[in-house]
Amino acid sequence: MRRPIAVAQRHSRLLTSGVILAAQSLLLTLAAVPATASADDTRTPARGTAHMGTGVLAHEGVQGRPVGTRVAQTEGVDVSSHQGNVAWSTLWKSGVKWAYVKATEGTSYRNPYFAQQYGGSYDAGMIRGAYHFATPDTSGGAAQADYFVDHGGAWSKDGKTLPGVLDIEYNPYGATCYGRTHSQMVSWIRAFLDRYKQRTGRHAAVYTSTNWWTQCTGNYSGFGANNPLWIARYASTAGTLPAGWDFHTMWQYTSSGPTVGDHDKFNGALDRVKALANG
Repeated sequence: MRRPIAVAQRHSRLLTSGVILAAQSLLLTLAAVPATASADDTRTPARGTAHMGTGVLAHEGVQGRPVGTRVAQTEGVDVSSHQGNVAWSTLWKSGVKWAYVKATEGTSYRNPYFAQQYGGSYDAGMIRGAYHFATPDTSGGAAQADYFVDHGGAWSKDGKTLPGVLDIEYNPYGATCYGRTHSQMVSWIRAFLDRYKQRTGRHAAVYTSTNWWTQCTGNYSGFGANNPLWIARYASTAGTLPAGWDFHTMWQYTSSGPTVGDHDKFNGALDRVKALANG
C-alpha cells in the first residue's frame, strides 16, 4: 500500500507546482497590460472639454438606433472642439440638414473651432445654431447667458439660425448636480433662460436627459411651455420625457454616429426645422 500513496503524493506536488506557475504567469501578463479608464475612473477632464452627452454617455451610455416612426424625422449633428475642422459638405451629402455647434462653456471657455464649424455648416446649406455647456458651480445663470450670447450664441432671423441651446447635464468635473439643491438648480436654469430671452428675443432650447433632470431639479415641470426640449437618450426610442414637456423637439440618439459628431433627430420634417429657425 505504500507505493500507491507515494505516487499520489508525487502527483499532488506536481499539480500544486503547476497551479503556482500558472498563477505567476497570469500575474506577469496582467502587469504588462496598460491600465484603461473604467466606470470607476476618478480622473477629471480639463475644463472646457465637455460637450453634449459627456455625462449622458458616462452615466446612461447604452447605444441604440431609432426605431421606425410615422412622424418625419430630420437628421442632424452636434459638434464641439473634439471634432476639429468638420467636412460639412460630406455631412450634407449624407443627409444631415441641421447642426448645433458648441460655442461656450461657463464664462471663460470658447470653442476654438467655432468659426469653421458654425460658418461651415451654414455654407454647406444647413440650418444651424449654437449651444452653451452649463457649469452652474462656476458662475450665475445670467452671467453665462451673457457670455454665450456675446460669443456665438446670438440669434438672427435669417431662416438658417436656430435659437441657442442650454446644455444642462451631468457634471463631468465633479458632483453630478454641481453642488446645487433642486430649487437652486431650477433658479439657475431660469436665470439663464430669462437672460437669453431678454438678449435675443427667443426662448432657448434645453438639452438634458430625463434621469439627470429628475435627480438634479426634482423633475421640475415649469419650462415646458416655452423652451423646446432636446432629449438625450442613447436607445431605440426617446423614452420618458422630463416633467412639463409633452413632446421632444430634438433627440440625441447616439454619440457614435456613422459620420462626425453626435447624431440627432429633429421631431419633424425639414419645414419644421425651418419654422424653429424663423421663430
